[in-house]
This record gives sequence, C-alpha cells and structure tokens, in this order.
Amino acid sequence: MTKDRLISLDVFRGLTILLMTIVNNPGSWSAIYPPLEHAEWHGCTPTDLVFPFFVFIMGVAISFAMPRTDAINRASTSTLNKIFTRSLRMICLGIFFNFFSSIQLFGLEGIPLLTGRLLITAIAGYALMGNFDAKLKTYLAVSIFIVYMILAYSGIESYQSVRLPGVLQRIGIVYFVASLLYLKTTQRTQLITAIGILLSYWAVMTLIPAPGFEITNLEKGTNLVAWADSILLKGHMWEPTKTWDPEGVLSTIPAIATGIIGLLIGQLLNSASLKTEKFKKILLIGVILIILGQIWNIVFPINKALWTSSYVLYTAGLAALTLSLLYYLIDIADYKKGIKLFLIWGVNPMIVFFLSQIIPQAMGMISLPNPKTPAEQTNLWDYLYFLGVQPYFENPMTASLVFAMLYVGFWSILLAYFYKNKMYFKV
Repeated sequence: MTKDRLISLDVFRGLTILLMTIVNNPGSWSAIYPPLEHAEWHGCTPTDLVFPFFVFIMGVAISFAMPRTDAINRASTSTLNKIFTRSLRMICLGIFFNFFSSIQLFGLEGIPLLTGRLLITAIAGYALMGNFDAKLKTYLAVSIFIVYMILAYSGIESYQSVRLPGVLQRIGIVYFVASLLYLKTTQRTQLITAIGILLSYWAVMTLIPAPGFEITNLEKGTNLVAWADSILLKGHMWEPTKTWDPEGVLSTIPAIATGIIGLLIGQLLNSASLKTEKFKKILLIGVILIILGQIWNIVFPINKALWTSSYVLYTAGLAALTLSLLYYLIDIADYKKGIKLFLIWGVNPMIVFFLSQIIPQAMGMISLPNPKTPAEQTNLWDYLYFLGVQPYFENPMTASLVFAMLYVGFWSILLAYFYKNKMYFKV
C-alpha cells in the first residue's frame, strides 16, 4: 500500500529542480552572479544546496512511495527488484548524459551525426523511463548498463575517457541504500547508520593520509577522496580535473547519510502525530542540524565536492527547515496561491533531469555563421544568447541570468502541457 502525495514536498522538489535548471544553463559561464556559482572549494553558496536538497527530498519521498513500515518483514522479491531497477535506471540515465557527445555513428558528422545522437537519446529515454512490465524494465536497465561498461573499457578512442560518475548516478546509489534501510531496518538503526557514516567519514578523511602524502589534507587533488577516484575511476572522471570527481566513489558514502536524514524526516511526516507537532519537530531538527553543521565546520570544513560531514548536517538542516515552512504554509495553513509553477516542475523531475542537459549539448553541436565575424562559426546556444539576449543588457551577468530564465520559461510551458495532460515520466 502506498500513501498520498505530499503537496509541500512536490513544491519543494519543484523549487529545487527549477533552481538546478537556472544554475546549469547560464547564457555564458564567464558571466554569472556569485550566488549562482558553486563555492570555489570550502564554503557553501545557494547553488551548493541544490544537489543535497534533491538527495534529501528523495529520502523523504521513499516513505511515501514504499509499502508501509508494518510490511518490513513481508518485503517481497518484486519490491526489492523494483528498488534495484529504479536505482539502475537513474544511474543509466545519468551516464547517458556523459556518453551523448561522444557517440559516433558510421563516420557521420554535423547534423546527420546529431540526428543519430538524438534518435539514440529518444530510444534510451524510452527504455529507461517507459512504463513496461517489471521484468522488461530490469532487462533493459541491466543491458544498457552493460553496454556502457563495454564501451567505456573497450579501448575505443571515443569512449575511453567518458565520465562515469554524476548527479543522477549518486542519487540512484543513495536511493538504493536508503530504500533497503527503510524496508529492512528500524528508524533507530537508520539513525545510528547515518551517525556512523558521518563519524567514520570524518575519521577517514582527517586521520588517513592519501598514499604519497605524509599528512592528511582536504585540498584539491591531494586528499583521500581524490586518491580513491584516481584508482577506481581512472580515465573516467570529471573532464576539468581528470584527477578527481565531484561525484566520485568515496564522497558518495556521506551522501547516503543525507538520504537517510530525509528518510527519517519522511517517516516523521507519515507518523500519526498532529500536523502542527510534526511541523515543530521538523523545524527544530532543521535548526539543530544547521548549528551542528556549523560547529563541525570548524574542524571539518563544509565542502560540496568532498561532501563533508559538516556539509551533510548543514544542508540537511536547511532542507528540513525549508520543508517545514512549506509544510506549514501548504499542508497546515492550506495556503496554495502561487505554487502551481513549482508543482508542475516537482511532479516531473526526471524528464527535466534527462533533457534539460541534453538540449544545450545538442544546440552546442549546431554550427552557424557568426553574424559579427562571418568568417567564424558559432553554435546555436551561443548564437541565441550573444545575438538575441546579451545586446539588450549592460551587465553581462544579468544577460546571462535572463537567458537562463528564458530557458526555464521554455521548460515551464512544456511541463505545464505535461501536467495538464497527466503525462508523468518516471524511472
């Protein structure tokens, strides 16, 4: 048996995915307002909240989507297979983003190649978000994952440096672990697991130096996370560094704690307590986590790339605080004015995740003559920005933000159509 949707959670998800779309799609990466950029290393900007908020929301949503906790001992094989398949589908969708621009077809170039890539995108998207029977979903996800691995490690030049980690990949892993914990353990065990993860990660990162270094450190490329990535993800990491990955192996472990905190909040929301009592508890939890995160920050700095334990507490606290306020306004005070925009984004996050990053890549592959310098070429994305938006603004950062907002407007129209026609895309 599943539970009714929580409107405040859908709105929170919509706010988060909308902000993600804004920060991921500026008109120009060289002209961005500071709050819309990630912290250089230690620290936390509003942009650094997007990813942990989505992981937290996913954790909360588990207790609304899964069988009730009194079915722990009756968790069927079909339920466990559903968890595995959904997790693998998310991972495969995430990996596809990284493969898209590397796909080669029979020596094709230009528009014919792009057309082929988009056709493969449609096939992959349908295979990973289509509503098939459980067995077919599993076979397709496993098959696609195996194809990825064969291509990545085949030695074929086009794929030998394709990045394997990513946002959806991490979300898929956290979803898998948190879902199993929800079905198989008590809330007390879940809490102890989260605490154990955070304390262990702190100890490992501050007491064990990376091989080749005499002392521990938390700097770029020389910490234990970077060393683990260089061994386990060699050749398949984030392109700007090639030596470590912001969604790498070791730093995914504390992200599980973020998901567990969301899971615990979700179970609190599903409890029999009065709504006002639940609001007060979540609000208090949020404040406590923020304070603990800031205290821990003194010795273990808040850092998104490393997903430090202080970062987990601080961002989970802000997420709990935000959710509590939305819960009070929407589900207790019944104030629903102005939420429709965020609701249509919140009920269809996967299609946005999948296509909002494919579209800019595809537009970047369409070459056009540059009207300002006809001898040079530009791509469609830059053409629309530098000729259609930037000239109307003195401040390039404002122009860049306006372009991102126009992209959000495009998606809002598309999502409104999906919402009106009850079209929901799920993994």
